[in-house]
Amino acid sequence: MALIAMETGRFHETYSEEIAIYDTSYRKVWILSVIAAAFVAVPLIASQYWLTVLTLVGIAAIGATGLNLLVGYAGQISLGHAAFAAVGAYTSGLLISRAEAPFWVAIPVAMVAAGVFSLIFGVASLRVKGLYLAIATLAAQYIVQWILTSWTFITGGHQGIVIFDPIQIGPFDTLTPVGKYLLVLTALALVVMFVENLVRSRTGRAMIAVRDQDIAAAGSAVSPLRYKLLAFFISSAIAGLSGVLYGYNAGLISTEVFTFALSVQYLAMILVGGLGSIPGSILGAAFITLLPIWLRDMLPAVGIDLSPSIEVHLLTLLFGVAILLFLILEPRGLYGLFRNIKDYFRMWPFSY
Repeated sequence: MALIAMETGRFHETYSEEIAIYDTSYRKVWILSVIAAAFVAVPLIASQYWLTVLTLVGIAAIGATGLNLLVGYAGQISLGHAAFAAVGAYTSGLLISRAEAPFWVAIPVAMVAAGVFSLIFGVASLRVKGLYLAIATLAAQYIVQWILTSWTFITGGHQGIVIFDPIQIGPFDTLTPVGKYLLVLTALALVVMFVENLVRSRTGRAMIAVRDQDIAAAGSAVSPLRYKLLAFFISSAIAGLSGVLYGYNAGLISTEVFTFALSVQYLAMILVGGLGSIPGSILGAAFITLLPIWLRDMLPAVGIDLSPSIEVHLLTLLFGVAILLFLILEPRGLYGLFRNIKDYFRMWPFSY
């Protein structure tokens, strides 16, 4: 009987085996168990409230994964991620509500629109980097916000765009909590699979080379502009997908959602979860999304009754403290902490 191979004693005979995502039977069994639990067990045992919460976590994880590809793997800082999500959301909203396009047609068009829009600001990454690039992408955020609030004849202004396009997938109606959860979970699984394979490909290695030293990469026949623009396009296309799913989940696309605060939250997700880590993007999205919910439920349970205005400021304060603690105590984020715990038990009882 074949045994499940652990991570020690692995020998690869080909390069394709070495760069495989799940290169041991143990990892394959583990990931299949997680997928089965997410797709089968959770819809059966979770309440409608928690299905709604987990749907929001999945949407946030999709956007965070796209940003982590840009920041963690390609090394390009962006403060306009919410703007690219807004482009995708409003593109799909206009196609569905006014052009009466099917939802499955609106998704790829919205992703391409968000990706193409990001190239306008991605060109600046050739000549500037670091803080200067962050300011350039911040300009994208405020330009998009101005367009959304001023061009009311297209965007609907503060009233937004209503999306109502029921989709039947087998026995699941995607307008129900279970249907929305499975739709978002499927999208998240596809995005994770795509990004995990991308970063292991030649393109992903080129992005990492540009991140580490773009001048040396250029000397090795790797075009910094090409891979920076490609990283911006793919990252923003994934952000556009998260915007589409958010609008479909809420049934309304509003300018009040895609603000600069959302861009900061996306950055917080990948910092807390771990830069250059796809599982870290999911963990960070779960942490940042669930932290306010947990605090709102915990405060009344311990007898603390605060006014809504004070509660908002307290949540903001704790949000900042949590990010600061992670940057100081565990710069590699939640995924780095998980790896430390795993390595500890793997080495136990030895100290090396």
